Amino acid sequence: MNTLLTDPRPVTEELDVLVVGGGFAGVHQLENLRSRGFTVKLYEAGSEAGGVWHWNQYPGARVDTPATAYQLSDERIWSEWNWSEVYPGQEELQEYFRFVVDKLDLAKDMRCNSRVVAAQFDDNEDKWVVETRDEKTGETFLTRARFLLPMLGTGSKALYPNIPGLDDFKGDSFHTSRWPEGYDVSGKRVAVIGTGASGVQVIQTIAPDVGHMTVFQRTPPTALPMISPKLDRAANDELRKTYPERFKYRETTFSGIDYDVIYTPTAEISDEEFYATLDELWAMGGLQIWLGGYADMYFNREVGDKIYAYWRERTLPRVKDPKLAEKLLPETPPYPFGTKRCPLEYTYYETFNQDNVDLVDVNENPIEKVTENGIVTADGTLHEFDVIVLATGFDSFTGGLTDIDIRSTKGEKYSDVFKNGVRTFLGRATAGFPNIMYVYGPQSPSAFCNGPTCAELEGDWVINAISHMRNNNLTRIEATPEAEDEWQEHLDGVASATTFIMANSWYMNANVPGQKKELLAYPAGLTMYLDKCRESAENGYAGFALS
Repeated sequence: MNTLLTDPRPVTEELDVLVVGGGFAGVHQLENLRSRGFTVKLYEAGSEAGGVWHWNQYPGARVDTPATAYQLSDERIWSEWNWSEVYPGQEELQEYFRFVVDKLDLAKDMRCNSRVVAAQFDDNEDKWVVETRDEKTGETFLTRARFLLPMLGTGSKALYPNIPGLDDFKGDSFHTSRWPEGYDVSGKRVAVIGTGASGVQVIQTIAPDVGHMTVFQRTPPTALPMISPKLDRAANDELRKTYPERFKYRETTFSGIDYDVIYTPTAEISDEEFYATLDELWAMGGLQIWLGGYADMYFNREVGDKIYAYWRERTLPRVKDPKLAEKLLPETPPYPFGTKRCPLEYTYYETFNQDNVDLVDVNENPIEKVTENGIVTADGTLHEFDVIVLATGFDSFTGGLTDIDIRSTKGEKYSDVFKNGVRTFLGRATAGFPNIMYVYGPQSPSAFCNGPTCAELEGDWVINAISHMRNNNLTRIEATPEAEDEWQEHLDGVASATTFIMANSWYMNANVPGQKKELLAYPAGLTMYLDKCRESAENGYAGFALS
C-alpha cells in the first residue's frame, strides 16, 4: 500500500474540517462549521453542488417528498425561494442548490470537479491526509484535515448489473444516474432494466416518444399516484407563513417530513374507519398512505396485506390486459406493503397499455446475456435495442465509503471492516476511523428519513461534537467497539420486530451481490434515533473515545 503519510508532494490545504459531497448534508456542514470559525472546505466530484440532483438528470427525475419539507430550514433561503409545484423536478432542484450556494456565498469554500480517492490517518498529528483527483485535469493533490466528513448520501455509487456481454453492446448503454446530458430517445428502441423509483420515472416519461420500449421487471413496484399542484407566488407566500412551524414539526415525525404516521393500533378501529382513512390518504396523493398511514404496517404483515389489496383495487382498472395486470399488480403481494420504497407516478400503469411497450418478467424469462444488438432472454429471444437504460439502483448505504480508499488505523479499508456486516455506533462513526463522522450514513435513519431533515438534525450533532472537541482542546474522537456492539444489538432487536426483514430490498442491502443481508436504515423512527444521539452527547459523548 502506498502511504500518503510519507508522500513527498506538498500539502495544498491545511484544514480543520474537510467535507466531502455537495448535497444537503455537505452544504449544511460547510455553512455552519464556517460560521463557527472553523477552517473548512467542501470537495465535490461533480461540476456543482446538488448531490443526487446534480447526478440524476434522467428524463422525469423528480422528488417524491413535498417541497414544503424537502428544503433547508435556513430563513435566508426559504424567505426568498419560490417553488413552482409541490413535487419539483430535477432541474428545479438543481436551481435551488445554485440559489443556496449563491445566497450563502458558499462557492469560495467549495472545490468542484474534485473527487476524493484516498485517505490515511496520521496518528502523530490526529489528522487525515487526503488525496483528491481533479476530474478535469486528472492531477491529484493532498489535503490535511483534522476531521474528514464524508457526506455521501445513499445514491453516490451506481450499481451496475453483472450481465454477460454488457460491454459488447454496440448501442448506447448507461445507468440512470449517468444519463448523458441532452440525450434524446425519440424513435429509438429502448430497454429499461429495473422498475424501482428511477425506473418508474424514466418509463412513464419516455414512453410517448420512444419507437419501442421493453421493460425488464424483477419485482413489481407498489407505485402511488403523485399529485403535484402548481404553486404561484401567492401560494408560496402563504406557505412561508407556515414554514417555521413545519420545520419544527418535522423534527418530531417518524420520517422527518411534515406529516406523520398513524400510531393508533389498527386492532382498535373498525374496518369502516380503516378504509375511510385510506380513502382520505389516497386522495391526498404522494406517500401519504405509506409514510402518513398506519404504523402497524411496518410490524404486522396482515395490516400491510390489507393496504396492498386496497392499493391494487384502486390501481388495477388502469391496466387493460388482465395477464399484464397480474404481472404489474399481482393478486398475491410480492412483499409486505411498505417494506420496499413506494415510487410516485403519474402515468406509469397506463404506459403498459401502449402497443409499443412490452414487459418481460425476468423471474419467468431471465436475461441470459447482452449481444452487440440487444438482449437475449432465457427463451432464446433476441430483443434488439438501440439503447439500454440501467435503472438498477445504488450500492446505497456503504458504496460511497467503500468507493474511496480510506484506511483505518489498522490499515484496513471500509470494505474489509464491513465484510461480515456493517459496523457503526449511532450510524455516526466506525471504530478504527477516528475523526470521521457520517450524516445520513449506514445504520442511521437515512433511507427512512427526509434528506434535508436528517442533513440538518444529524448534521448539527456532528457540528456540536466538533465544537465540543475544540472547546476542550481535544483532537481525536472515535467510536468504541463496545458501543458498536450495543448499537448492533439495539438495531437487531428493533429490526426483528418489523416486516422490513421479509423483503429483499435495498433497505436490507439485498441488492448488492456479496454483501450481508441486513437492515441498514434505522427503523424505529427519527425521534427515537435523535433521542439516542442526544443521550450520547449529554453523557460526554458516551460510546466514543475522546482524547
